[in-house]
Amino acid sequence: MALKAVHVSDVPSLDKVPDTAALGLSPQPRFLREANEVDGEPKKMVVIGHRGSGMNAVQSGDRRMRAIRENSILSFEAAAAFPVGFVEFDVQVTKDDCPVIFHDNFIVSEHEGEVIEKRVTDLTLDEFLSYGPQESPEEVGKPLFRKTKDGRIFEWKVENDAPLCTLQKAFEKVHPSIGFNIELKFDDQIEYEEDELVRILQVILEVVSNYAKDRPILLSSFQPDAAILIRKLQSTYPVFFLTNGGTEIYKDERRNSLDEAIRVCLAGGLQGVVSQVKAIFRNPSAINRIKESNLSLITYGQLNNVPEVVYMQYLMGIDGAIVDFVPEITEAVLDITGPAKEGGGETGSAAEAKAKPRFSQPELSFLLKLIPELIQS
Repeated sequence: MALKAVHVSDVPSLDKVPDTAALGLSPQPRFLREANEVDGEPKKMVVIGHRGSGMNAVQSGDRRMRAIRENSILSFEAAAAFPVGFVEFDVQVTKDDCPVIFHDNFIVSEHEGEVIEKRVTDLTLDEFLSYGPQESPEEVGKPLFRKTKDGRIFEWKVENDAPLCTLQKAFEKVHPSIGFNIELKFDDQIEYEEDELVRILQVILEVVSNYAKDRPILLSSFQPDAAILIRKLQSTYPVFFLTNGGTEIYKDERRNSLDEAIRVCLAGGLQGVVSQVKAIFRNPSAINRIKESNLSLITYGQLNNVPEVVYMQYLMGIDGAIVDFVPEITEAVLDITGPAKEGGGETGSAAEAKAKPRFSQPELSFLLKLIPELIQS
């Protein structure tokens, strides 16, 4: 659909959005604003590449979900070829205290026909790096498989494979202009003692402190105690609390709603919330409460691969979106938020209006009907 220029206030169908929704574009915090500047002109929304250029869903029929090994240097570099502010990835700490980049709690392989699962944090660095493609073409790594949430196991095949990597190597290899959204990964099934959390976080922080230099860094975690502790351990980098916002229920009540996420952030001095996008559309009034608490808001989830859904978040004042389809969504966001073309002598509010998209009445009505259907899926 074509995108044209219009002020938000000129769109007649927005009154169909719940009256509690926040539709204003609020100021962004400095670290997000600077990540979104083009020639000094601030943009309105940051795009963050999920696990680099997108997560792998090896069982998916969509080739884009199997294009490049997720959480690899190759994937980060592929995302960096597009106008992303950050790449997001998951960090765990090996048995011998090395931060590595890997999403799943368990690494799955096969030996003599038997499927073998090993907890990533129970492996040494050498053991971890022995899986999958190796740096040397003469070496053959252990085969990698992936276990889905429903227990099915698939061979982890992608079109462009790459070795597993450490956090340090990511800092060394990926261009320093690309921000790192480092998710501090912990197992939901384990209750961590504070001393253990502090030990793990300090190991990660040592690498970040030694190698980040001027790279934009954003730290985040679903583990509320880890998020609060990493904020206490350092004040250089912003910390966001990750939440499903109630779309899934956990034993820890702090993880079960957007209002609980706000309380965690305020109690721990955190800078923002990263929410499952479905939770935002189900409870849009939370956006105002987050903004009134002087917190930033980023979303994640498969719906963020739909340009129209990202556009609705732009209208609602959301600061950023974590996405898998990096080429498509960065192009859509540039169409939405890019500066007006030079010429014509228009300045100020007129030029700003031309930088904003216009949906026709039927198109906008379609979007407003579509999103409630999507979030129920």
